[in-house]
Amino acid sequence: QVQLAESGGGLVQAGGSLRLSCAASGLTFSSYAMAWFRQAPGKERAFVAAISWDGVHTYYGDSVKGRFTMSRDNAKNTVYLQMNSLKPEDTAVYYCAADGNYCSGYGCSVLPYVRYDYWGQGTQVTVSS
Repeated sequence: QVQLAESGGGLVQAGGSLRLSCAASGLTFSSYAMAWFRQAPGKERAFVAAISWDGVHTYYGDSVKGRFTMSRDNAKNTVYLQMNSLKPEDTAVYYCAADGNYCSGYGCSVLPYVRYDYWGQGTQVTVSS
């Protein structure tokens, strides 16, 4: 059974930082592309960041470019989302997702758009002004 467990959410002041983690089990983690999405109250789920199976390729939503960094540690079956310069509009539930996309090179450019196979339960991030 595949499980994705997010952690690291919380309450932070604007301008602050948080690091989210997502621990995966039940899948061959190193063969999966991973992503973060978020959903704010009353809004649709939005793409935040994605990373290829080997960590070589990363992609970011326009609203987080230059502030968020996604990384992965295949030895620990974990992905991370380092969030800096947080803004109140970053407040949302953040979800980790996995897709069995063994992409390479330009083929990884689809990662923001694919339909992800597995999802975590989410972790709340609240940024106060």
